[in-house]
Amino acid sequence: MHILNSNMRSVSFGQYYPAKSFVHSMDPRAKLILTIAFIVAVFFCSSFFAFGLLFLFLLISILASKIKIRLLLRSIRGIIYLIIFTAILNLFFYGDENANVYFSWWIFTVTDKSLIITIQMALRLLFLIIGTSVLTLTTTPIRLTDGIESLLKPLKLIRFPVHELALIMSIALRFIPTLMDETDRIIKAQKARGADFESGNIFKRARALIPILIPLLISAFRRADELADAMDSRCYKGSKGRTKMKRLKFSLNDLIGVLFFINVFFIILIDKFVFLAEITPIF
Repeated sequence: MHILNSNMRSVSFGQYYPAKSFVHSMDPRAKLILTIAFIVAVFFCSSFFAFGLLFLFLLISILASKIKIRLLLRSIRGIIYLIIFTAILNLFFYGDENANVYFSWWIFTVTDKSLIITIQMALRLLFLIIGTSVLTLTTTPIRLTDGIESLLKPLKLIRFPVHELALIMSIALRFIPTLMDETDRIIKAQKARGADFESGNIFKRARALIPILIPLLISAFRRADELADAMDSRCYKGSKGRTKMKRLKFSLNDLIGVLFFINVFFIILIDKFVFLAEITPIF
């Protein structure tokens, strides 16, 4: 029970952290582009030098956003078991005949290359979660919706429902913390009625979650129905005829952030090509 409650409180994805900072003042379109480029750069990293550059970029972004470190650590806690699982798979089951064996027993083998792959995989997962958390913590759902809609505006030429897609994504992000709070309340209510979430094997614990899932689904559908009624009563008809109270504008902060990351990404690309040249045999 304590573990379930702590997991509910550890979710920071989708939450907004209000502050006056360099990152908060950036245009949401620039932050979305930088986040996508950052995700691409994470998978381009092939050496610890490249990971060090990305870590430096993340550190500067966190300091410039004035986000509390504990909020980012809460987002990492949610995937700690995934990191451990992937680390075990890569550490013991990564095969390479040319690698130096450090440990071998039965079907488990630890080599120098498997150790490097394990560390890099863990760093990739950590960087992905922290990078996307910085985006959601420094951007309100409304501005995030406006940024997504603006970036996807060229798709309107093929009659793609850009505004509706951006609205759906914004509502989904907005309701993540709401559903987490609702889940926490349901767990406390079920515990007060004598529900046991800790004893028994894994199948018994899974069955014990049914009294949580059913009220949660009912609550989610009820909230969706209420939101639909509220939008309908306000004569919402999609993007047709809608205007913006605040128009998005690129500023000097956006230019500085983009130029800084372009330099980081360029160095990572050079490091990637050098790494490929070293491992590619010359015929």
